[in-house]
Amino acid sequence: MAGWGMQRQQYGEQKHWMLVTLAAMLGQIGTPGGGFGLSYHFANGGNPTRSAAVLGSLQGSLAGGTDAVEKIPVARIVEALENPGGTYQHNGQQHTFPDLRMLWWAGGSNFTHHQDTHRLAAAWQKPELIVISECFWTAAAKHADIVLPVTTSFERNDMTMTGDYSNQHLVPMKLVVSPQGEARNDFDIFADLSEKWEEGGKARFSEGKSELEWLESFYQIARQRGAAQGLALPAFGDFWEANQLIEMPENAKNAEYIRFSAFRDDPEANPLKTPSGKIEIYSERIASYNYEDCPPHPSWLEPTEWQGNAVPGQLQLLSSHPAHRLHSQLNYAGLRDQYAIAGREPITLHPIDAKARGIAHGDVVRVWNARGQVLVGAQVTDGIRPGVVCIHQGAWPDLDENNLCKNGAVNVLTMDIPSSRLANGCAANNSLVWAEKFTGPAPAVTAFDPPASP
Repeated sequence: MAGWGMQRQQYGEQKHWMLVTLAAMLGQIGTPGGGFGLSYHFANGGNPTRSAAVLGSLQGSLAGGTDAVEKIPVARIVEALENPGGTYQHNGQQHTFPDLRMLWWAGGSNFTHHQDTHRLAAAWQKPELIVISECFWTAAAKHADIVLPVTTSFERNDMTMTGDYSNQHLVPMKLVVSPQGEARNDFDIFADLSEKWEEGGKARFSEGKSELEWLESFYQIARQRGAAQGLALPAFGDFWEANQLIEMPENAKNAEYIRFSAFRDDPEANPLKTPSGKIEIYSERIASYNYEDCPPHPSWLEPTEWQGNAVPGQLQLLSSHPAHRLHSQLNYAGLRDQYAIAGREPITLHPIDAKARGIAHGDVVRVWNARGQVLVGAQVTDGIRPGVVCIHQGAWPDLDENNLCKNGAVNVLTMDIPSSRLANGCAANNSLVWAEKFTGPAPAVTAFDPPASP
């Protein structure tokens, strides 16, 4: 059983490949309770898929033909800004970084999720215009030229399914409060922009439907999908008025599902989606790419930074998901009182490492490397290995004039490199740092202060 997090390091693809290889060596793939599985912890991943009436959704597409748009792996956005027209490898193909002169960022807080914050901030100066759709004064919003205030999920009507894998519930999400201040729905913003682009653009964008009419159309798609499985959903008006989730029925057949059992029983009749149709421990396709950072079979490759090449006093830094929030969401909220130490993001370190540095639980600690420095609060526990420290990802950056992050944003310290040229994932969990007790006056955290009004 594995999650996805162990891939978020240099050469991280090798971990999952080796997991499959190990399962194959044990001869358990395709057996009840055997083999391998991924992401049981996320979005009901460990539950069987229900017989579900799945909602429709808005579908967009990138332009084709002569106006084709080059997609960029999100972990390489900084390199794209630094090196317009430069080439890079991805999954066996060569691509070219576009010349990004304007950015519109919506649906994510890049200043908390991207590595090497100082490098990101420098690259962010290169576009001529940066627009962000945002609900809060995040660091990303503070680094934009134009901020469009958008509604939260409490300020608009919507629907959702629970469980990305199980489709367990269909849930109405009714507006709770009217949009606050100048906040508007993303849909309305883009509809009005379409009209500014050309006359009649708003009607084409909205297709003449209101917010509730769009939701009803998505719901009708769910009704059709449900009917194909013998599931009857109430009329949309009744569903919306009741304001109650609908639980999808369990599927006895899915509950007995065994991954790759058909392949095990008859591999010729049920080939896998690999060039050979078999489990490939050695990949001819990946071998043809000649990637030094992704060999054609699972291998251990020495990372650029790890405990094996640390100098005396250096610590291995982990940046796991936080227990008390989702990524960077609600970092500003009163929930922070449950986990912040010394008013900052905690650093978890072993008593041996704390004692060697004169650090006690609750102290302010300075952590640094060549990429930057942060202030964090000491959480001393034997629940972590000696030589390893952990700062949860997601804290809002709070840089002072000396480029010190007063709030403990871990990506000030992490390396901005791709996991490999095959997948180009982020590699946040390969970083070495130093740590010491901070003895000067602790500066106030200002990460959550809005910018001064003009």
